Amino acid sequence: MEVKITSENFESLKNGEQPLVVDFWATWCGPCRMIAPVLSELAQEYDGKITVGKCDVEENDELAAEFGIRNIPTIIFMKDGEIVDKLVGAVPKAKLEEKFKSLL
Repeated sequence: MEVKITSENFESLKNGEQPLVVDFWATWCGPCRMIAPVLSELAQEYDGKITVGKCDVEENDELAAEFGIRNIPTIIFMKDGEIVDKLVGAVPKAKLEEKFKSLL
């Protein structure tokens, strides 16, 4: 299950017990809409192991700025509160799944 990431809940999710995958996206972004179903699928597959969150850059511009998000979709992979990997643009499911597995 995906969670909505905001400035209010980000710190607690980042420092949570599970690795965190954050999808920086926007409603008007075509590539963001293309990978959304894949991320939802992976969120279900890894439920209880990895937290998957969606951060709308329009609603949370301060978080996007903090991470230097210039292009969307940008997906960051965090473990123990630190960024361990990052993907920019729409990528195939196999590439996303590879990154998910590397977090475990």
